[in-house]
Amino acid sequence: MSDADRARSSQVSGRITRGTTNLNRLRRVDRWICADPRIRAVLAAAERPLAVDLGYGARPYTALELAARLRQVVPDIELVGLEVDPERIAAPRDGVRFALGGFELAGLRPHLVRAFNVLRQYDEDEVADAWAQMCAGLAPGGYLVEGTCDEIGRRACWILLDTHGPCELTLAWAPAHSERPSDLAPRLPKALIHRNVPGEPIHRLLAAADRCWDRAAGHAPYGPRMRWRQALTLLRAEGVPVRTSRRSGIDNVLTVPWSAVRPNR
Repeated sequence: MSDADRARSSQVSGRITRGTTNLNRLRRVDRWICADPRIRAVLAAAERPLAVDLGYGARPYTALELAARLRQVVPDIELVGLEVDPERIAAPRDGVRFALGGFELAGLRPHLVRAFNVLRQYDEDEVADAWAQMCAGLAPGGYLVEGTCDEIGRRACWILLDTHGPCELTLAWAPAHSERPSDLAPRLPKALIHRNVPGEPIHRLLAAADRCWDRAAGHAPYGPRMRWRQALTLLRAEGVPVRTSRRSGIDNVLTVPWSAVRPNR
């Protein structure tokens, strides 16, 4: 490593993680990002829309996939992949460039940051500072999507944040490969994964989702998606503030405001 590279590395905020990745691993969160009207609006309104895939890992698959998906809705978007490990910086490819960077976002001002499977290897008490640093680097009106998924992307959980902090939590999963909503508990973001205990809001949410899923068993012959739609109806009837999507998707999705799952202090 050259002296210049060492100097740049010393300014990067974050630690090197395992860097494991797989093709199409982040398809669920990518579909959600591309369909979300708030994210689409801020990207469409930008003169030069910029997105960052933070911590893309040992191979640049996820950054390239996010760029391709975003271009379907924002054709002129620029995407930069950032990694804290200088050895992982890839050569430019398919209109995507790669650079050394961490929570400081390499000095960029992106309208969208996706940081997936990054904070999972940090301590819970480090999350707030990492969020604050990333959100401080967003362009006005920008968003951060921070979350976790399993190794092949069948189960994913993420938090949407803006410059003021966390806005909402989303759980998404392949309906054919999960028996109950609480199967996603091991994939909760770092801010919530250790809070899935009695008395905490996230535990109450997962328990309610399981209960309504069980009560919707009569819809099982119509398939797991129809059963989940009924479970969502039951959750709303119980007073859970579920956010409704206008589009029908291939995933089972549960989105609630952050206030519904904010950890107890």
